[in-house]
Amino acid sequence: MNAYDIIRRPIITEKSMSEMADKKYTFVVDINANKTEIKAAVEEIFKVKVDKVNTIRTMGKMKRQGRFEGRRPSYKKAIVKLTQDSKGIEFFEGL
Repeated sequence: MNAYDIIRRPIITEKSMSEMADKKYTFVVDINANKTEIKAAVEEIFKVKVDKVNTIRTMGKMKRQGRFEGRRPSYKKAIVKLTQDSKGIEFFEGL
């Protein structure tokens, strides 16, 4: 599994945008990835130094369309905190 398989996409919400001032960035990651794999993937893709990784497993919500019920897919998200001397992630700078 390479780094692009582990980091799926960034999460752009109001809370995640406010945490960028503290150098915390939020991503949807592979559900089987552990913290060390996530740290290595972020460092490889964005060329930054990671201080800490927090992960959260999120269960999919129940949704209905008329009489049919289903569930959205479950996913895992990671909040990555960069070191103080590290530069920010350029992908998020223009948002």
